[in-house]
Amino acid sequence: MSGQGADWLKGMVTVHIRGGQPELLVNRALSGGLQLSSIRWTSSGLLEFEISVSDFFGLRPYLKETGCRAHVTKRKGLPFLLVKAERRKLFAAGIVLFFAIIFMLSSLVWSVEVQGNVKLTEDQIRLAAKQEGLYPMQWSFRLADADVLSKQLVRKLPGSTWVGVEKKGTKVIIQVVEATIPKLASLQTPRHLVASADAVVTEIIAEAGRPVVRKNTKVKQGQTLISGTIGGEEYSRTIVAKGKVRGLVWYEFEIASPMVQHVKVYTGEKKTKWFAVIGSRALQVSGYGDNPFSDSEAIRHEEKAAWRNWSLPIGRMKETIMETRMEERTLTEEEAKSAGILQAKADVLIKAGSDAVIRDEIVLHEKADNGKVYMKVLFEVEQSIVKEMPLVQMQGE
Repeated sequence: MSGQGADWLKGMVTVHIRGGQPELLVNRALSGGLQLSSIRWTSSGLLEFEISVSDFFGLRPYLKETGCRAHVTKRKGLPFLLVKAERRKLFAAGIVLFFAIIFMLSSLVWSVEVQGNVKLTEDQIRLAAKQEGLYPMQWSFRLADADVLSKQLVRKLPGSTWVGVEKKGTKVIIQVVEATIPKLASLQTPRHLVASADAVVTEIIAEAGRPVVRKNTKVKQGQTLISGTIGGEEYSRTIVAKGKVRGLVWYEFEIASPMVQHVKVYTGEKKTKWFAVIGSRALQVSGYGDNPFSDSEAIRHEEKAAWRNWSLPIGRMKETIMETRMEERTLTEEEAKSAGILQAKADVLIKAGSDAVIRDEIVLHEKADNGKVYMKVLFEVEQSIVKEMPLVQMQGE
């Protein structure tokens, strides 16, 4: 053990010497075998040194011989900690109890999370896990090994090919991989691909079937694009037509965009509340009182205590109540026009499909009246224009 460690175990005191002959006291003490360290003169002219607790009591004869008085200014080491603990039994017991509770709480399974299930219900998986002793508020040391739990759960869950069990702190994650049963291909009747709207064809790719129209052809809704009938008149047969056809479609929108908007803004005033979190419960510790704001929005931020890879079931939560108010914002005619067209574009894309692209826009009519901008806008959109139409064969054809 190092010298400092040994001194801490024995206990050390810092002593100030007043009166008498301090130099003679130091010489006599050192000659008598006492261990003095950090000997120095203080700014106030007093001699200071450090000495162990056991040697301090051996200093008394030399104090009498030299007429000096000793005053202890600092104490450090294990003996003094034990004395403090003896005086503060309840405090020490509270610390021990606190760490014991933390250890107990961290030894519990607080939550079980199920992932990867599609056909198997979460209730089925939780029931099977409970039968194997895995459920919330179970002691971690009572759980079987993860490999054993995985094998048992696979046996109990029909339709699963693999079940993984992973413990992260106080949470257990059950990862399920279900067996995939190949779907039987459904029998499809022969069909054409026809136009879903009036359009001008921009792209046509026939994967199966016979293309009837070409690029840049104007087509009507319901017109055949890719035919499901192939071959000549004498040796024709019908198939399921497949392919990709895109075209330009036109949408006309009537827009009424207000020039006055009401928006919610933060005033900067706020109130903060703090909560101590234990498990799924929160205990408020500060910020008591009613909400002082007539209009507000609450923002919560939770922090969980963690040790290494362990997430402990305790923490704190901060709730900030932000005061809000509604503001009236006046737009120029151009700003209202832009806002209205932007909203109309979003509506067009929802209607035309996720792969649609707006190629052009034309404002046909525009006027400002009674606090609104009224417009009639034509959008040119490139989108998929195919839909399926079953091909019905008549007997005798």
